[in-house]
Amino acid sequence: MKQQILALSSLLLCITCSVETKAQQTPAFHIGIKAGTSFTKTSTASSTLEGKYGLGYQGGIMTRMDIGSLYVQGEALFNKRKTSFDTKDGSSPKLAWSSVDIPVVIGYKLINNKDFNVRAFAGGVYSYAFKNNISTSKALQEGFKSFDKSNIGITGGIGADYKNFTVDLRYETGLSSISKEFKSKPHSFTLGIGYFLF
Repeated sequence: MKQQILALSSLLLCITCSVETKAQQTPAFHIGIKAGTSFTKTSTASSTLEGKYGLGYQGGIMTRMDIGSLYVQGEALFNKRKTSFDTKDGSSPKLAWSSVDIPVVIGYKLINNKDFNVRAFAGGVYSYAFKNNISTSKALQEGFKSFDKSNIGITGGIGADYKNFTVDLRYETGLSSISKEFKSKPHSFTLGIGYFLF
């Protein structure tokens, strides 16, 4: 009799744990808005140009699917990037471009409470540039005359959520060049703040 009670108790415990685990892993969808700042530097193979970080901005929408401590987040962001270069002649030519960025990341909540969590994440980014502005530097204009509008990159970072508010710090680097002439790849640090509408 004791063995039957023990077996029944074990079975009920397993069922309870299974139901609770499934309930915790039921996907939850969220949609929100996001804005932030970006610090971008463009690497170059040219010996006469050295990239410097410039301040830009971004804004757009985001969506997140939570599955327990795991989540997948996708965003569609308008991004205005600005950077400059140091040259041997002492000038500082500038480069700025606008783009639509679509990052998709997979993350894990290191601390996962009801109202507060801390996250780490990584993923990929597709970027499409639709407008670029080059300063009067002839070398820069020549090097970026065939500006590659499509760019693929990788990103990763850390973030925190408090109720519906979210903040993250991420690093992003391009895998493809925006200028074949200079073999230039963008590198950015971004600080974003968002709010989930539901």
